[in-house]
Amino acid sequence: MAVLAIDLGGTKMAAAVFTKDGHVMQRATHLLEKRTGKAVGAMISDAVRQVLEGTEKIETIGIAVPGISRRQHGTVWAPNIPGWEDYPLLEEVRAVAGEIPIHIESDRSCYILGETWQGNAQGCEDAVYLSVGTGIGAGILSGGHLIRGAADIGGAIGWLALDRPFQSSYISSGCFESQASGEGMAKVALQLLSADADYDGELKKSTVNAADVLEAYSRNDRIAVKVIRQCIELWGMATANLVSLFNPDRIIFGGGVFGPATRFLPDIAAEAAQWAQPISMRQVKLSASGLGNDAGLYGAAYLALQRRFHA
Repeated sequence: MAVLAIDLGGTKMAAAVFTKDGHVMQRATHLLEKRTGKAVGAMISDAVRQVLEGTEKIETIGIAVPGISRRQHGTVWAPNIPGWEDYPLLEEVRAVAGEIPIHIESDRSCYILGETWQGNAQGCEDAVYLSVGTGIGAGILSGGHLIRGAADIGGAIGWLALDRPFQSSYISSGCFESQASGEGMAKVALQLLSADADYDGELKKSTVNAADVLEAYSRNDRIAVKVIRQCIELWGMATANLVSLFNPDRIIFGGGVFGPATRFLPDIAAEAAQWAQPISMRQVKLSASGLGNDAGLYGAAYLALQRRFHA
């Protein structure tokens, strides 16, 4: 049998056909190219149609989306896709797929499912995927079950309260995300640049981004060092909170920032150890993602396979 997996991001969509044991039979990547609303939905439907018209027999479909999958209604909220406040994705894909089962899940939940299936959390029933990219989220597996919450919003840890006093800028993206995501890193760097009249380093006020900060840190740029040190503190505090709340076997770090920030895992662990429940902290293992950018794709496939054979 074969399963079709789709991983939708803010700028591109990946689609792949998997075997039951996790072998990729075919795959393709499509750029969104500023598509919004129904155009993104049509892109997904077209990808499904193309695969179904091929020779492989698809028995189930899994889709990872960057936001909230409202499972009871089959709709999706995706903040980085205009027009997807309550988008009827299940209905659209079902019109193409017919009787083939379709399962839609948040990307953060798919990340941890992918890692437990084929990545660095294999064998774990209690594990967390901490995704740090443009935003911040967590896929949480507890006792072998996804933590979704009452309205499928569980894992939105960008809103962790890690600092005080409260600032109005936290309303839209959260305290943690506004300071330690990719966009948060750039924002903090710009604030420090504006306050440092004597700065003569390589970071530019008009174009600085997270990649610039990480690169400048490697050359001991003083602004970049301040930004990264603050991020390590916040990443460590968030890790401590996850350890104390869920007592996981493994915390996987992924997303666009990890990557290059994987080198800071020992420092994050040291920071977390100051805050976390000590017994839980001693037994947890912090790891980089084993699947990288494919974690959501593998997770969408595994989700569909689980539902197909263990419904």
